[in-house]
Amino acid sequence: MTERNGKRKTRGQFSKRRVPELGYYFIVTDAKVTEQNYMLGLRDSIPKELQGKLVIKVSKVKTAELIDEALNLTSLHPQYTEPWIVFDRDQVKGFDEIIALASGRGINVGWSNPCIEIWFSAYFGKMPSYLDSVACCHGFEETYAHVVGQEYKKTDKDIYFKLCCFGNERKALALAKQKFDGHSMGHKTKPSDMCPATTLYILVEEIKNKIERR
Repeated sequence: MTERNGKRKTRGQFSKRRVPELGYYFIVTDAKVTEQNYMLGLRDSIPKELQGKLVIKVSKVKTAELIDEALNLTSLHPQYTEPWIVFDRDQVKGFDEIIALASGRGINVGWSNPCIEIWFSAYFGKMPSYLDSVACCHGFEETYAHVVGQEYKKTDKDIYFKLCCFGNERKALALAKQKFDGHSMGHKTKPSDMCPATTLYILVEEIKNKIERR
């Protein structure tokens, strides 16, 4: 089993840590509208009475400063919160160090390498290897246009709905886990070396599973 920040745990340890009740999730991302729209779509997909438990905050700060933003938010309701920061590998300096620091301070990390479009690609059944985020975005644009019949726009407010409508979220979760586990079994321990990979699937799967078990 995989822990939220990418570390391996036994099935017994993992099941004990999981809480079936959907608590408050504070999800902090940087000033990228793509991540924001996806997260807002995820929030809007759950029952209305629970939507207030997913707090999405977009901070116009450097990626490394997202940790402090998340800690400030969770200090409001520390006994109920699940803090997450979400960002891409892209050109972020100190990518691995930020993830390690966040983990050490109790913050979960939804990272994507090379960019969030690799997670979007999983909805359509594949996670190709790309050298960088530019190639990844271009590859996803072609796939999206072919499957959806529309031009992909990073500012699309309906991106989550379209991914679920034209793709398959459950298969995306399974594929992302398979890719991540494959890197781990290949003894790649640094997130920057795990490409293609994402840990966003852990966040999405946990939220959806908790709702289904209500």
